[in-house]
Amino acid sequence: MSLNPIRPWRNIERRKSRQIMVGKVPVGGDAPITVQTMTNTDSSDARATLAQVIRAADAGADIVRVSTPDEASTQALREICRESPVPIVADIHFHYKRAIEAAEAGAACLRINPGNIGDAKRVAEVVRAAKDHGCSIRIGVNAGSLERHLLEKYGEPCPDAMVESGLDHIKLLQDNDFHEFKISVKASDVFLSAAAYQQLAAATDAPIHLGITEAGGLTSGTVKSAIGLGSLLWFGIGDTIRVSLSADPVAEVKVGYEILKSLGLRTRGVQIISCPSCARQGFDVIKTVEKLEERLEHIKTPMSLSIIGCVVNGPGEALMTDIGFTGGGAGKGMVYMAGKQDHTMTNDRMIDHIVELVEARAAKIAAEEAQAAE
Repeated sequence: MSLNPIRPWRNIERRKSRQIMVGKVPVGGDAPITVQTMTNTDSSDARATLAQVIRAADAGADIVRVSTPDEASTQALREICRESPVPIVADIHFHYKRAIEAAEAGAACLRINPGNIGDAKRVAEVVRAAKDHGCSIRIGVNAGSLERHLLEKYGEPCPDAMVESGLDHIKLLQDNDFHEFKISVKASDVFLSAAAYQQLAAATDAPIHLGITEAGGLTSGTVKSAIGLGSLLWFGIGDTIRVSLSADPVAEVKVGYEILKSLGLRTRGVQIISCPSCARQGFDVIKTVEKLEERLEHIKTPMSLSIIGCVVNGPGEALMTDIGFTGGGAGKGMVYMAGKQDHTMTNDRMIDHIVELVEARAAKIAAEEAQAAE
């Protein structure tokens, strides 16, 4: 258990949505908000794509999406789905037959874009394949690929046009007696995305997939995603998220979790609380945090760790974390356990020592959970 208490002013009341299944992963309802990413390998290369899926899953991805632009990629999808540790979503654009092939190959979900998938007859064929093979569907509306008639009606991509596109497609699925779907209304513009998602959330009880599409590189994309997704999540909107970065898919997963952690919506691994450092620091805070982030990546147990350079804020932050280290003088600092001063440790041994403490705490929690499950 983390020492951080739940306070009324920190509570987020999530929008009530119905729940669907993406493979064995529940999305919506009272299920945890899931984190997704998307592979960027050649999808026809099953081994390379599967290796990336596994890396993403190890980083915490609950669901991974794979683009299936041609028949070779849907053929490779069979092996990818069979060996993947997490459900695979097949990303479909333009060719509805790829959706049918992906369903047959074992995809847990089909992502289709109403702006380019085709007419109602083709959608009906995709729905039939999804029903036959136990797939869910994500309706993926993008501001950059809206249907022509909506662009003519509204003049440009806008929240009304995006939501109308999504609701039209919901009706198509419902007319085919299909209800295992979630929906997204993405744009690269934070304001457009946020407004569209707010309007969508009021118009349907379907689970919502959040994303700021084409957000940019690691730094700029992280900032845009944190603002866009964070504001929506803060108001209870969102059942699954994907952070879209021009970066390694593993980075998308890490950023996604950090957004959820910051809002208290999901916990995984060690959350490091550290100061920006200044002339008062008793050790090199920046290098220490970099090394600790790297060496603690394997820890999945939720835990808080404070690394503060001096005694101005160090003791106060340590009161609120499971393990803490505050810089002092004479080349040593104070180690805190469960918010209380426990012992001193020299700076040169501090990193190894903290890693040992975190690993020991994780092992203890795992043992207690295993015993409670017996």
